[in-house]
Parts: sequence; structure tokens; C-alpha cells
Amino acid sequence: MEIFKIAVTGNVGAGKTTFIRTISETKVVDTERRATDETSLLKENTTVAFDFGRITLNPEQVLYMYGTPGQSRFDFMWEIVINQVEAYVLLVAAHRPEDFRGARRILTFINQRVQIPMIIGLTHTDCEGAWQKEDIILALGFSANKECPPVVQVNPENPGSVAQSLVVLLEELMSVSVV
Repeated sequence: MEIFKIAVTGNVGAGKTTFIRTISETKVVDTERRATDETSLLKENTTVAFDFGRITLNPEQVLYMYGTPGQSRFDFMWEIVINQVEAYVLLVAAHRPEDFRGARRILTFINQRVQIPMIIGLTHTDCEGAWQKEDIILALGFSANKECPPVVQVNPENPGSVAQSLVVLLEELMSVSVV
């Protein structure tokens, strides 16, 4: 059996846990606890270690998904998870520009440690104040001189949307594996 391992990362409230819960065929293992800091202004509970879900791609292949915490104080978990996976999706809440710096920090943190395929998943694109894709890409530090990974819109609550983003990520992974 071939096992693919991916990480789902991003800021607090970007949709990581929901993304995994929406598509996992097994009960998601999570480490959510009551938020006790500024995170509680966004949501009641937050991931403190990781989430884990699984999807059978076909009889010979499965996908393991590991969701990271969004808070930088848990960056030790980012390192543990990212060193075990083959690709990742960075979820960015398009309606919270104040979080873009944090998303860029996560991106830098990961890219300083591993060079693996990734995509950017824009969540909350239908919310008031959501930024356009091109502006978010610039805010994350990509420009004409720096190649940008694939960027997809994803609704973490919609199984079809999550599945489509995973297809794009797996295509990225396969394109690197073939080269």
C-alpha cells in the first residue's frame, strides 16, 4: 500500500481542522482545546498539537492528512509535522489581511526547513472584505520574479471543494516525483 502524507497548515481560523474533518473517511483525531488567549476572539477551541485524517484514494493508495496548529507558539509542531510529509497546503483566510503576515511567516518557516510541493488554498473568499487572489499572492511575498505555487479557492466545509484542492496538491506532488 502506498501512503501519501500531507500537511494542512495556516493561521488560526483559516479552516485547517474543518478541511480535514470534511474529507476524512475516518473519525478525525484532533487535539483541540479551549482557546485561552486572543484566539478566543475568533473561535472557542483551537488545535494545540495536530489533527489527523485519512482518505483512501484507491485500493492501493491512501492519503494521510496532518493539520498543524495555527499559533506560532506551537511552531515546534509545525517542524515535527512538516518533516514527515511529502507536500502541504497553506490555507489563507482571504478576508483577514491582518493574518497575511502570519501566513507568510509560516511559509518562510516551512520553506527554510524543507523543499516540498505545496499549494495555497484561499478560504473565506466569499466574505466581506476578502482580498483578491493577486493581492494575497503579493502579500505572501510572491512576485513576477518569484514563482508562485498553484493557488486555489477552497471552502473547507464543502467536500467537493476540499477534494479538488487535494487533487491539485497531488498533481503537484506527482509532477515533482516524475521529474
